[in-house]
Amino acid sequence: MTRIETPLPRTYWRLWWATGIDNLGNGAFAAAVPLLAVTVTRDPRLVSLVSAAAYLPWLLLSLPAGSLADRHDRAGLMWRAQAFQAIVAGATAVLVATGAAGIGVLVVAAFALGAGDVVFGNAAQAILPDVVAKPLLHRANGRQQAITTVTQQFAGPPLGGLLFAVSAALPLGVDAVSFALSAALVAKLPRRTARPAGRAAIGEGVRWLRRQPLLRTLAALLGVNTFCGQLAYVTLVLLATQTLHADARGYGLLLAGAAAGSVLGGLVNARVVARIGALPALLTALSVNVVAFAGVGFSPGLVVLGAFLAVNGFATTLWNIVTVGLRQQLVPPGLLGRVTSVYRLLGWGLIPLGTLAGGLVAHGFGLRVPYLVAAVVRGLALVAAVPVLVRHRPS
Repeated sequence: MTRIETPLPRTYWRLWWATGIDNLGNGAFAAAVPLLAVTVTRDPRLVSLVSAAAYLPWLLLSLPAGSLADRHDRAGLMWRAQAFQAIVAGATAVLVATGAAGIGVLVVAAFALGAGDVVFGNAAQAILPDVVAKPLLHRANGRQQAITTVTQQFAGPPLGGLLFAVSAALPLGVDAVSFALSAALVAKLPRRTARPAGRAAIGEGVRWLRRQPLLRTLAALLGVNTFCGQLAYVTLVLLATQTLHADARGYGLLLAGAAAGSVLGGLVNARVVARIGALPALLTALSVNVVAFAGVGFSPGLVVLGAFLAVNGFATTLWNIVTVGLRQQLVPPGLLGRVTSVYRLLGWGLIPLGTLAGGLVAHGFGLRVPYLVAAVVRGLALVAAVPVLVRHRPS
């Protein structure tokens, strides 16, 4: 007998479309801004400032943004953040078009757009349980992951490159339009009753997470995962082009392979979780990631490398779907924004350190070694975490 799945509500699909449109513009922006930075300066230190500025808001603003998501209407925060981003992207496009955009303008724009992403991202994860029933959260998160990957990694970067070839300002203009369209969709999401006027303590989210062994362990694992991910993949372009002799087209195909694994994971991993359970899915994802990192380090050719990148994308998506769903189910609604902000601060905060460590390891020991180091570190972290995960088994 064929099992009929409960359909996701219409409200969810409005959020899904907003996510896709937003990330299409973000993908175009991500491809175009490095190209634009190189036209402004050839100094790699200055070029790196743009990327650093985009991540800095996750360190500085994540906790306050989580507090805002618990104190105010989340849909309202989301559309206002996107409207702010539309203004920033539009103003930057004008400056680029008139030749007035130096590296300082790009750094400020990257920071401002990153700040909007922090507010939007924390509120978006916190709002999902308001629009989707708990039994549907894994499937809803999977669909969100899939559309994000397709638009941000598949469609957005090629679009940004094509638009940049026509006009350097055009990708920024498209990004501004995508923010505006996304804001219009999000503005029609259901409103949530305002919380009491008292100030929501950021520390309350920290204390709540500290008392939860399961989520606390998952947050620590996320920090290890992102550190190792940056340690390994920061030199992927060098491994592919210098060691395995890929050209620009081949490198693009490698990235597409990784994205394909993520998309497939977003579409089917909710069924995997439903079939085998949350804990086996978590342990499977973490184990496969260890094998995939080691496989990338030992890859003899581009085909094998692409296959391991795809496998890693699939497993990473499985991890994301399970952990985001658990957080949305277990955290009280009034604390979800703050706990999410603490959780994501731990996860994103180690990205700069991982990037630095990867460059140092690759420079000192060779381009394959960072992947092997990452595999060992993630394997040790998994061994250390298994007793806690089993003892506090998620349902």
